[in-house]
Amino acid sequence: MIYHIVVGDVAGDRLKETIQNEPSMAGEVLVLKDILHVGPLRKAEGQTFSELRSAFWNEVAANDKNPVQVDDMERLLEVSKQLFNDDDAQAWYWMAPAPADVTGFHWVLPYLGKHLTRFYLVNIAGLPFLNEQGKVYYPKSFGEILPKEIVKARRLARLVTPAELEIDGEEWRKLVEENTGIRVHEGGKKLRSVSEEHYDKQLESFCSHQYQKASKIVNQALSKFSVPTGDLYLGWRLRKMVESGRLQMQGDATKQLKDFDVKLPGGDITAEPQPGA
Repeated sequence: MIYHIVVGDVAGDRLKETIQNEPSMAGEVLVLKDILHVGPLRKAEGQTFSELRSAFWNEVAANDKNPVQVDDMERLLEVSKQLFNDDDAQAWYWMAPAPADVTGFHWVLPYLGKHLTRFYLVNIAGLPFLNEQGKVYYPKSFGEILPKEIVKARRLARLVTPAELEIDGEEWRKLVEENTGIRVHEGGKKLRSVSEEHYDKQLESFCSHQYQKASKIVNQALSKFSVPTGDLYLGWRLRKMVESGRLQMQGDATKQLKDFDVKLPGGDITAEPQPGA
């Protein structure tokens, strides 16, 4: 039995599709739903890690009807338990060169490091793959890779070493101690802690003195700057910028991004004119 651990639903679906048709990779896929490169990492006294992360995402999502419940920790501990119970079981961590994947690796390491002789890392950073047209490219996510190419990537699986457990384990402790709002990827397994305001200037660069949909601002930032946080986080930052006075808002910020508009202070307070108006 192989427990395949990967970050995000898109990458998880692609990995599930791959192992269904590849007997050598047979096993279960554990999809980590949380992206640990954003939000707090240090729990309060008496608080579990899942409670910490759930509280953060419930603030970001701002949707009381469907509260977020993060349970990655509980599911990871179940995998560790299975490895204790089954000497033939293995765990493979699939790591793309993305901050969520790299932070996730540092997070799982103390738990799966207890099984070093059966804990494998598949790291595709800096490696070429072929797309549907047969052209070479360098993916940032397993969700971008064709199943037949993922089958080839399994050959990269290697055991995590005791030295990695010591050195990279220290990296997680450092990130928790710093406990900033964002971790940015600086290549390899290196991360740098930065403020939660790190991407605010990119968002602000698309704002004007006329109201625009928050969804438009967020989509432009995601597209032009390839901000790796997702739209929920950037929408939350827009709300925070409104609270601090850097932006003004109209509409209902407790709903989706399309339900409220933002603009820079001053200027015309009317909605952005449509072409031809």
